[in-house]
Amino acid sequence: MSSLITPGRYVCSCHQENEETLEEHTHKYTNRLNTQTSPYLLQHAHNPVDWYPWGEEALNRARVEDKPILLSIGYSACHWCHVMERESFENEAIAAQMNENFVCIKVDREERPDLDSIYMDAVVSLTGHGGWPMTVFLTPQGVPFYGGTYYPPTSRGGMPGFTDVLAGLATAYRERRDEVDQNAAQIKNYLEENANLQVTGSGQPLSPELLDLAWYYEGVNKQGKAVKGGLATQFDLKEGGLRGAPKFPQPMTLDFVLRTYYRTGDAAALQILDLSLTKMAQGGIYDQLGGGFHRYSTDGHWLAPHFEKMLYDNSQLSLLYLHAFQATGKELYKRIATETLDYVAREMFSPEGGFYSTQDADSEGEEGKFFVWSQAEIEQALGKEDAALFSRYYDVTRAGNWEGHNILHVTASTAEVAAEAGVSEEALQESLARSRATLFASREQRVHPGRDEKVLTSWNGLMLKSFALASRILGIDDYREIALKNARFVLETMRTSEGRLLRTYKEGKAHLNGFLEDYSYFIDGLLGLYEATFDLNWLEEARRLADIMLEKFWDESDRTFFDTASDHEQLVTRPRSFYDNAVPSGNSVAADVLLRLALLTGDPDNRYTAKATGVLGRLGEIAAQNPGSFGRLLGALDFYLGAPFEIALVGNESEPGTREFLKIVYGNYLPNRVVMLLAEGGASAGWPLLEERSRQKGQPTAYVCQNYACQQPVVSSGELAEQLKLTR
Repeated sequence: MSSLITPGRYVCSCHQENEETLEEHTHKYTNRLNTQTSPYLLQHAHNPVDWYPWGEEALNRARVEDKPILLSIGYSACHWCHVMERESFENEAIAAQMNENFVCIKVDREERPDLDSIYMDAVVSLTGHGGWPMTVFLTPQGVPFYGGTYYPPTSRGGMPGFTDVLAGLATAYRERRDEVDQNAAQIKNYLEENANLQVTGSGQPLSPELLDLAWYYEGVNKQGKAVKGGLATQFDLKEGGLRGAPKFPQPMTLDFVLRTYYRTGDAAALQILDLSLTKMAQGGIYDQLGGGFHRYSTDGHWLAPHFEKMLYDNSQLSLLYLHAFQATGKELYKRIATETLDYVAREMFSPEGGFYSTQDADSEGEEGKFFVWSQAEIEQALGKEDAALFSRYYDVTRAGNWEGHNILHVTASTAEVAAEAGVSEEALQESLARSRATLFASREQRVHPGRDEKVLTSWNGLMLKSFALASRILGIDDYREIALKNARFVLETMRTSEGRLLRTYKEGKAHLNGFLEDYSYFIDGLLGLYEATFDLNWLEEARRLADIMLEKFWDESDRTFFDTASDHEQLVTRPRSFYDNAVPSGNSVAADVLLRLALLTGDPDNRYTAKATGVLGRLGEIAAQNPGSFGRLLGALDFYLGAPFEIALVGNESEPGTREFLKIVYGNYLPNRVVMLLAEGGASAGWPLLEERSRQKGQPTAYVCQNYACQQPVVSSGELAEQLKLTR
């Protein structure tokens, strides 16, 4: 078959602050990726490699020509993906070797989590570890027989060279085909088994003891030795977060810690949470000037991050800090949540209403260049006096704290720095605020990191929820407007005429089937948007999507959900995800939202509750034994076991009494509750929680139900607080 690598000219839309410019570039090569919308795939559209996107054209060519497939999976903000491209995929000799011996397919893992999940499992089984870029070699039928991650062009540091790997596998495929087929068969068998998590539970009913076990246990092992375990034993009691390096923020794990404090009153849980959130907020992992969190810290002290910023991190972390603010009233948490949301609104929100996916770690070819400072730059921008105070507070030195540069991070309290400098704490805080504004404006003049401007339905659902609930918790109307614009955009632009969600959107084109996470995350976002607006239309949209999710993804035999719909393309196996990693498992979120919908709808035919408890029953015990891998699922289990409050408010938001009720509900941490509001003259529209609710004494009224029983309606915020057990 003919190659699509052709000489040509190419027009590139290049993002710049406050404007878009069109620049014409001449490229020696253009391949089939040039027609794609994914920024990651477009980055490779002018490699000399004859790349295909995943699809029938490439797979059919492999079958017809009986050639192995070289599958490369990555994403646009991946530093080592860029390195491998520069070293190998832009190298004409290596590209020729690839083109001659393989059908080469490039996949954006963020667009195709199904392919990423399947082939990452294969790579981990082969090598014991995974990561990106991921390089997998497949038979023409799509079955993996060899794989790894990053390969240097030639052997170094104990790593095999990419050219040697290519040559060896090409020879093996031609001359030792039986070995290749045998490897493929073994891996296919492993993948099929791995798609069904092998769990043998005790069969006992779900109980709070599972949550206790997940948090802390002690006992005696078979050898008679005293042992202790659980999440409480895994934390770094000096730096916060889980022990070791690199350090990831782990928002779902920390959310379970907060839930544990609420459920048990264990002061140790609150101490761990406070230490972790404070250290992260003060560290280099947090952008001290612009807000928002980088991906993770490469060290054990939260100092030196991998500088990419991911939408999914900032959505989950902003909500975690909001919940911590509700629980503690600590202003630091409120500030970090607000700054993070403001960063997303400023830099990651499209004019159309979609949230962009990622911001690169690199700019001008250097990781972190946009974010780091020299002391001379600080002094030049701020002047001697402010620079001295700023440098002491943010650890700026002449030598630098990272590779000769300075990553801004907080090293002492304002009281300590003020005392050392002989100034008042108020004067120091004014100086720091002035300096941050000045340096942010200066930084804006730098070349910005690249941005992946594709819009993913699932990640937008996460961010939608954070903005929606923030509008209630913080009383910021602009956040509600952002949430409304986002929900309308996704439902109008990223949904088919049959009501099915699509996965990805960019530059006017929405495509690819929605996955389980797209449905479950976006339903979660819509439930949050209902609370921000109390507009029943959003609940109706959530219910419609939930019904599609049950129809297309549920597996009755396993009592869990598949990641792909029943009419999705047939792959080497039908994947399903159970673990909560950087993003939550679709199963975890599905269980959570179905439990909430069950309370809101009354679940007359037990459809929602049965499916949710099916997931919890299947995974509850393994989650308790491996809490670090099931943070979101444990949250859903806590909701199920926590006798959730069903709160119905009757009144108009313009009325002081109604506003006082809302302050009670959203000014406190109440993880296990659903809330509805019936405005004056409004109809229940068939939602049972609103039926037969009326004002008492002519005043706004609150109804609280729990465990299938309702308390007396109340008209004062104090009485509501007492019924919600906020006065204990």
